[in-house]
Amino acid sequence: MREDTTREADPGAAGGAAPKKVRADVRRNTDALLTAAAEVFLTSGVDAPVRQITAKAGVGAGTLYRHFPQRSDLIAAVFRHEVDACADAAPSLAAEYGPAEALTRWLQRLALFFATKRGLSAALHSGDSTYDSLPAYFEQRFMPALTGLIDAAAEAGEIRSDVTPDDLLVATRNLAVPEGEDDTGHTRRMIALLVDGLRYQAR
Repeated sequence: MREDTTREADPGAAGGAAPKKVRADVRRNTDALLTAAAEVFLTSGVDAPVRQITAKAGVGAGTLYRHFPQRSDLIAAVFRHEVDACADAAPSLAAEYGPAEALTRWLQRLALFFATKRGLSAALHSGDSTYDSLPAYFEQRFMPALTGLIDAAAEAGEIRSDVTPDDLLVATRNLAVPEGEDDTGHTRRMIALLVDGLRYQAR
């Protein structure tokens, strides 16, 4: 029987190297582990027992350690996975909604990302070299997504043209309330007010 595979770029390969083949079941297990770990970290912290993560993912401990030998490897992979999911939502929102509405919805998602990642902040600032590349990864993935949404809304005359991606990243991070504390939708309302402010003096 023909082996079911997907292709994934090898992050350690030199530019132009052929993509590395990853079996579909391996990819499913990895995705399940990352999704489960993100949920467990949110509720129980990054030091939660491995069995809690593997039980939620439906895999054995050996599978987890084969992919993520150290706890820091898993934490870094969860961070990247969540960054990718948020960044990848930008083009879908742009295709489905008008420019300003797409920007609003993406900022709402970004605020949720900030709110749910506060539990990881201690680990990410622990000095472990595993995390050294994460700030650059964050910028590499989020800045193009946000720039595209801002430019589209400004070109459509729906927001002012002097706003920068850095402005909105900082503002959104400051407005994000930890998920467990935001039972009144405060963050969502603040993001809506932020975008309303961007409409002032729009063309």
